[in-house]
Amino acid sequence: MNILAIGDVVSKPGLDTLRRLLRTLKKQHAIDFTIVNGENASGVGITPDQADDIFDAGADVITLGNHVYNKRQIIPYLDDCSYILRPANNAPQQPGRGWGIYDCKGYRLLIMNLIGRCEMAFGPDNPFLCADRILREQKGKYDLAVCEIHAGATSEKLAMGFYLDGRCSAVYGTHTHVQTADARVNPKGTGYITDLGMTGPLWSVLGVEPEQSIAMFRGDLTEYFRAAGGETALMGAVFDIDQSTGKCRKVTPLFERLGG
Repeated sequence: MNILAIGDVVSKPGLDTLRRLLRTLKKQHAIDFTIVNGENASGVGITPDQADDIFDAGADVITLGNHVYNKRQIIPYLDDCSYILRPANNAPQQPGRGWGIYDCKGYRLLIMNLIGRCEMAFGPDNPFLCADRILREQKGKYDLAVCEIHAGATSEKLAMGFYLDGRCSAVYGTHTHVQTADARVNPKGTGYITDLGMTGPLWSVLGVEPEQSIAMFRGDLTEYFRAAGGETALMGAVFDIDQSTGKCRKVTPLFERLGG
């Protein structure tokens, strides 16, 4: 079973890149299930139309992160659609769901979406205890499990990868928009990468025009951030999983460039 996870899709350039590349990549890598992080589809947040665009491009499930509610029109969509996931360790009264069980090649695939707590000002619940709770409560209802940890600290993501080693087939990180060079299979069989990277403008600072980001760090007065133009890239990883054992055999990073 090949599971493809795509890093944060940023603004219109990211959506256009996903639309142009995703279906071809799925064929090339014989992908059985695709997860796309869409929380930056509007720059910060996602609208229902943008979620529909991501599904139309070939995603099976959309995950979100700390910008989940920046576009308030997404709130009814989160309750109505079981294929879009907000962080499971957000406050329980918030709209949406943080995990789901989906069919993949006749197997029951549990996808859970967690958010880290390091430097996340809104104070989510403990993601490690939340993962324990989901796996315990859903025991016997799924065959394979995949976990996304949307976090700023590499240490928190690495710790989650080891914490769930042998309990999930794959654990991967999002949020920092920079693909890491540590794709691997952990000792007990869990595929892991600290960050998938992003899908959007290549010559940018996390998708934003470099000049604007430089101005912010210099302390200059700045305008609202604009997505950079030019060449784009799709970043992610393919997890090759032995469905009979639940162990990952290989993790292959993807970095596909598209001329601007």
